[in-house]
Amino acid sequence: MNAGDDEVGLLLEQGWRPEDVALLTTGTRHPEQKERQAAGSAAYWDSFWDADQVFYGHVLGFKGLERRAVVLVVNEKSAVERSRERLYVGLSRARDQLVVCGDLNFIREVAGPDVARRLRLEAAGFEVH
Repeated sequence: MNAGDDEVGLLLEQGWRPEDVALLTTGTRHPEQKERQAAGSAAYWDSFWDADQVFYGHVLGFKGLERRAVVLVVNEKSAVERSRERLYVGLSRARDQLVVCGDLNFIREVAGPDVARRLRLEAAGFEVH
């Protein structure tokens, strides 16, 4: 999760607007998402539309939504029935910039070596956070 937070910070430092950035998780929800949800559903979704906030969500709650830049935190501990779906949803939410943080071996196990190659994870020297 910390690697995802770091990547969000880097995107903001590079000039991305908060309203254009989302951090999505495939497993445990980010503490910021939990805090916003504790304030109620309306408050949580208000943060999606707030131009001054990065949006924090879970991939399964982000179907059909997108952001210009997405930090995908692949933070599941082990493959479960919906792991592949979660990964594919997360990989398809960014319009312009996608940053993937997670265990490369887990990503390869869930999505297969072809997806890992297409993401150019290995060829690009993907950093496993």
